[in-house]
Amino acid sequence: MFSLITSIKSKFAVSHLLFISILLAGCASKVDEAKQHQLVESFIERADIAFNLASASELNWWRQFNSAELNELVQNALTTNHDLKTSQLELKGALARLGAQKAEYLPQGGFTISATRSGVDSVITRESSGTLGLDWQLDLFGRVTALVDAANASAMSQAEQVRLLQIEIVAGVVKGYINYQGNIQNQQIISKQIKALKQSIDVLEARVEEGVASELDLNRTKAQLSQQQALLPDVIYAQYSNLAAIALLTGKLTKEISLSETQGLFDTPIEVAIADANNAIALRPDINQALLNFSQAYSLSVSASKALLPNISLSGFAGVLGLDNTRLVDTQQQWQVYPQIEWNLLSYPALLAQRDAQSFLSEAAYSEYQQVVLEAINESELSLQFLVKQSDMQKFAKARYKYANYAFLQAEVMYQEGQIPYLELLDARQDVLVAEKNNIDSAISSLIAKVSTYQAFNGSWSQKLATNEQ
Repeated sequence: MFSLITSIKSKFAVSHLLFISILLAGCASKVDEAKQHQLVESFIERADIAFNLASASELNWWRQFNSAELNELVQNALTTNHDLKTSQLELKGALARLGAQKAEYLPQGGFTISATRSGVDSVITRESSGTLGLDWQLDLFGRVTALVDAANASAMSQAEQVRLLQIEIVAGVVKGYINYQGNIQNQQIISKQIKALKQSIDVLEARVEEGVASELDLNRTKAQLSQQQALLPDVIYAQYSNLAAIALLTGKLTKEISLSETQGLFDTPIEVAIADANNAIALRPDINQALLNFSQAYSLSVSASKALLPNISLSGFAGVLGLDNTRLVDTQQQWQVYPQIEWNLLSYPALLAQRDAQSFLSEAAYSEYQQVVLEAINESELSLQFLVKQSDMQKFAKARYKYANYAFLQAEVMYQEGQIPYLELLDARQDVLVAEKNNIDSAISSLIAKVSTYQAFNGSWSQKLATNEQ
């Protein structure tokens, strides 16, 4: 299904990231995001985290569970989740701000109409005018372009935030559903054991009265019964907690969520299939968002540097002036166009400080970007390690339950034949219970590990999911 290899070598990571830094130093006006994506993908490929994952599309991977109920929950969550709606509205706001920033390329101004009437010594004077005033900031040095680039990076970063939320929502719903079904299984196991222990107590009480069994056997059995009964409130609360988590993700109250038991969920063969593991990491929204945040900071740094240069604009107006007639019949037309250069030389200390501050913020954003890339790689590698671990543990848990069940059946026969005391039969039954519960818990953890792997290698499927939502 998959293979793991050695982790990233730190020397290679440092040298390669230094190489990226050198390339970025040559950027003129903004970060080349496409080039950075290629570098990150090459970096991840050289790191060689995973290979031999099944070559299949991971789009809608949760449908492998063959549960219509789960599919509906995921769809509802992607439609009604309030955090996602909030983030989508913030994205629309960011896009609107981008449009407003792009409008700075165009001339600004407005049209003014006025009329006055005055009188002096019985002489009434009327005056009316209409004026169109314009001011056009010429972006000769690229300050407006840098601000537009920053606004664009901010909007795209918000789009990646939407994708991050979609990933968390899908993974959260699937994990909550798996845990809920597992807790139902655990409750059934505990209930069966309680029923069996109550039957044993009835038999032992009768045998104690007859003098065939001892009080020790009876008290040990009652102690085991109380132990199992004490587990029920915990597993019932766990089910409610799972429902509460799913309700929050789907924008509902817990009492509005009602799930049925899915038979054979833990027997469903779920395969981790990633079409392109390296690209699935490189396209992760947290990496893209960190890159866009750096791009925004870098563009703002460029804008702060351009503020040191003169600001050149064209201003002008065109108007019509009417005297003694509000209908502008006797009119005078006038217009004027004049260039203007504004250079804040006296503000240089403040402008230099702002430039330096934004430069430091740009460096900090890039350092954070490097950290996010490393964290994404490590998280992906750990998810595969966890997947291997849980797969192995599930095999051992199945074997343990198998042999514990054999041992219990043998113990029953030996007890009926008088070869072992009743306490040994109780111990054998307890071993079966523990092994069965461990088998269920291991199956839950194994499925959670597979979900976590898809969550870590999320670049491709989350991108397609975001495209489909649009």
